[in-house]
Amino acid sequence: MIVEDDYDGELRYDRPAVGALQALAPEDVVYAGTASKSLAPGLRLGWLVLPARLVDDVVAVKSAAGRLSSSLDQLTLAEFLTSGAYDRQVRRVRLAYRRRRDRLVAAVRAAAPQVRVTGIAAGLHVLLRLPPGQDEDALVTRAARHGLAVEGLSDYRLDGSSGGDGGPALVVGYATPPGHAYSTAVARLCAVLSADG
Repeated sequence: MIVEDDYDGELRYDRPAVGALQALAPEDVVYAGTASKSLAPGLRLGWLVLPARLVDDVVAVKSAAGRLSSSLDQLTLAEFLTSGAYDRQVRRVRLAYRRRRDRLVAAVRAAAPQVRVTGIAAGLHVLLRLPPGQDEDALVTRAARHGLAVEGLSDYRLDGSSGGDGGPALVVGYATPPGHAYSTAVARLCAVLSADG
């Protein structure tokens, strides 16, 4: 059994989304999705596309967990999907987040050319590879003093090291700052990353 979590599929900026593997092998793949990035994390709505043989078992486990999803939220999302409004919403947020990512990448490249932007153009985060010898924790702390919440890549490693494949890096989210504060947040990040920041 394969579990396919199409984490950033609807938020690809550099090319069309890759088709779901589940469509190629519906009896061998469980497809998982969520509306948290496209609508709102607070809705706590997601879905599974299951092989037919697993439906009853998954429904039983969900029922036994005693955690019910709001019927009103589910019906609203269903209407949003069938009316085409969800597709329009995804297109709108994809464009908005792509613009935010492009602004962030351009600003970092201009202010801190020693920092490499890596990873695919998708999702709500960008990975900033720091120059060798740069102290990841010190930069995270300095960013916090500037009112920024960034994370070191070492927070995502099992052993907590900042070494390994590519050295120290920062994981920077670009979805959180409200529109009126985004330029300021990007400028503060660039100040932190620049040599005189």
